[in-house]
Amino acid sequence: MDDKNVCPKCGAPLGDVVETRTGKRLQRCSTAGVWDPKVKPTGCDYVKWLPFEPKPLDEKCPKCGSALVLQMTRFGKKMKKCSAGTWNKETKKAEGCDYVEWINGTTEPTDEKCPKCNEALVLFTTAAGKKMKKCSTAGWDREAKKATGCTFVEWLKSDYSKPGEGEEFLPPDPNA
Repeated sequence: MDDKNVCPKCGAPLGDVVETRTGKRLQRCSTAGVWDPKVKPTGCDYVKWLPFEPKPLDEKCPKCGSALVLQMTRFGKKMKKCSAGTWNKETKKAEGCDYVEWINGTTEPTDEKCPKCNEALVLFTTAAGKKMKKCSTAGWDREAKKATGCTFVEWLKSDYSKPGEGEEFLPPDPNA
């Protein structure tokens, strides 16, 4: 067994590669047992985060016609990027096609009214797949760096079939 598949903390072999719902890949120490965000971890707590590999898409670049790839920044933001574009490490400049399309959340109208201001609510899904109901008048002033309009937000529980998956990202339930 090579050193890259061995836990540096305890020397045990690393487990299988797991992909989170946001697309990040990781390996946990095999002695960690089953991971559950509601229970204190048992065994070794080592986690090895693996780099995101660009995934080819069945779309063409609108600028040059090359294939597009799905890429993720080191902060977890997803983008569609032209495969003909590269980064030159020596000159520290981008080369080739510079087409980038950021993947943001989606907004869907609902028939519900905001409990604060009585305007329409919308269902917003973030690029990471988290869902919330928020007031349709809500916005963000980039220059002032503050929220505008109504501030009502209701985060929704994950609808994933695996218990506990994704729930670590939700705010605590005030009724629990």
